[in-house]
Amino acid sequence: MKHSIKSLVALAAFGLVTLAASAQPAAKILVVDMAKLYDTHYKTLEQNAKIQSDDQKAQEEVDKMNKEGNALVEEYKSLNEQAGNAVLSAEAKSKAQNEAQKKLEAIQNKQNEVRSFIQNTRNSLQQRLQTFRSLMLEEIGKIAADVAKRKGATLLFDKAGPSLIGVSNIIYSDPAYEITDDVMKEINKDRPAGAPTAAPAAAPAAGSPTISLPGVGTKK
Repeated sequence: MKHSIKSLVALAAFGLVTLAASAQPAAKILVVDMAKLYDTHYKTLEQNAKIQSDDQKAQEEVDKMNKEGNALVEEYKSLNEQAGNAVLSAEAKSKAQNEAQKKLEAIQNKQNEVRSFIQNTRNSLQQRLQTFRSLMLEEIGKIAADVAKRKGATLLFDKAGPSLIGVSNIIYSDPAYEITDDVMKEINKDRPAGAPTAAPAAAPAAGSPTISLPGVGTKK
């Protein structure tokens, strides 16, 4: 009798476990393209336009310093020629050599100024972009998660994320399970009327300012 009771208890316990397992909802996996959502977000387009504008201003400043540097080069060349002029007195030649040396030092200082300006500008633009990207991906991620939850998803994958070998983590997904467009609609609910709808034609690549070192030469 005791064995029969134990068997019944075991069967009842097994039945409860089976029932509990069968009661678990089936997994529902959805897919989203976070890169597309970030690249086409109106805030990203606004940020890119600001970066482009600041990049252009920086280029203009470099051009100005380049012009100043080239003027110093011409002055240096003129003084150097005077120092080698046989017609001038020794005193005049010595004075021209001293002035030429000062111009050369000024040229070198200008080169260092331009290099420093370029590096600081690049660092600033890169930091701004990195901070912006981090905040935006967090914001977009929350919206995507809310949309996925409303659709009853148990898992949401980002198909834009690369694997260790540089390919997408998701090789194939049925379009019916992708919610990128739904998330984009949710994002665009708050789009201001004057927000850009396309990236600027000449927008610089993220983290790659177009400014470059001017051609300030030092000829002796």
